[in-house]
Amino acid sequence: MSEKIKIFIADDIAATRESICKLLEFDPDMIVVGQAGSGEEALEKVKELQPDVILMDINMPGMDGITATEQIVAQVPTVCIIIMSVQSEQEYLRQAMVAGAKNYLVKPFSSDELLQAVKQGFINEKKRRNVLKFEPKPTQGKIITVFSTKGGIGKTTISTNLAVALAEKTSTNVGIVDADLQFGDVALFLNLVPRATVADLVRDIDSLDGQVLQKYLTRFGDKVALLPAPVRPEQAETVTGGHLAAILKTMRANFKFTIIDTAPTFSESMLAVLDASDIILVVAALDLPTIKNVKLCLEIMESLNYGKDKVKVVLNRADTTSDIDIAEVEASLQYKFSASIPSDGKVVVTSVNKGVPFVVSHPGTPVSRSIFDLAGLVTDCDWQAQTEPQTVNGVVGRLKKLFS
Repeated sequence: MSEKIKIFIADDIAATRESICKLLEFDPDMIVVGQAGSGEEALEKVKELQPDVILMDINMPGMDGITATEQIVAQVPTVCIIIMSVQSEQEYLRQAMVAGAKNYLVKPFSSDELLQAVKQGFINEKKRRNVLKFEPKPTQGKIITVFSTKGGIGKTTISTNLAVALAEKTSTNVGIVDADLQFGDVALFLNLVPRATVADLVRDIDSLDGQVLQKYLTRFGDKVALLPAPVRPEQAETVTGGHLAAILKTMRANFKFTIIDTAPTFSESMLAVLDASDIILVVAALDLPTIKNVKLCLEIMESLNYGKDKVKVVLNRADTTSDIDIAEVEASLQYKFSASIPSDGKVVVTSVNKGVPFVVSHPGTPVSRSIFDLAGLVTDCDWQAQTEPQTVNGVVGRLKKLFS
């Protein structure tokens, strides 16, 4: 063996530790790197010494071997722990395995039994590490938050259309969370009647996983799922920033993309959302009140250490008649506009009133093409602007056929 197996011995009886050391001396491929007379001492020394194998006595005063094993496995997951005990009952073996031990030696044991257990434990752990090294990590989805400190700026319009556009372009499931907890309108914009809301979900927050989450989602088509805002404004108080952080973690694990619509405030719940986001789309417009608020917003985000790779400024209603120069606005904000969405009052208002995203009802219009371009931006894809509806097999095609 090219490398020596580093062994640590934890037993409250010094004579036992000495006897084990003598047994291990028979194998030149093993070396004892440390000893401890208690579970507490073992925990501290193991973190520093990082042995390959720990021989842990089950009965020690203070922190016993089972408790020490649980804590060591949590803090040093690459170590192989072998429990030693005079008890041979199955219950002790079961407790040891549950705690994270890899083997169980009944005292007294022979030199051959000890050496074989150490070698086999080391080999198995080495194989496990190699498997983990090459095992692909589970893909985590991307959280994209649409935010502004100015109400009525078009966040919900952008959020809903962006979600549908992403589902169309990526052919993957997309989630939407309406985090405007008091006055969220995402369900209205999608013409949905929710069966449950985020206020209902928080009652199951302790058991939240992908299956639990699905029970509270309302579907739009076959690839977009919404977690709606509470029905009543007063219910917003039941949803905390901690709740939203847990929900977004679960959304990330279950959707390739999750779009978050937000309230125009830096509340505790909104900060939890912003912290969890991979991309924040700050929506601006060419009027002085909005520019002033967006500038303050960007300054706060800078103080929160959100970099320009995370924060993107989107200019909405970009072709609205205004005597404000775009270059001057960018200079004032110290941000370039990452995307521009043109004004199209007729298409947008009709879309909102019918509850059908305009990327579905009017996919070839400039305002829809700008949303598809924005979808390309947040996914790092350079898509060509879409001038005609895609095939009827796509989300947009099927929904357009349904609502036309």
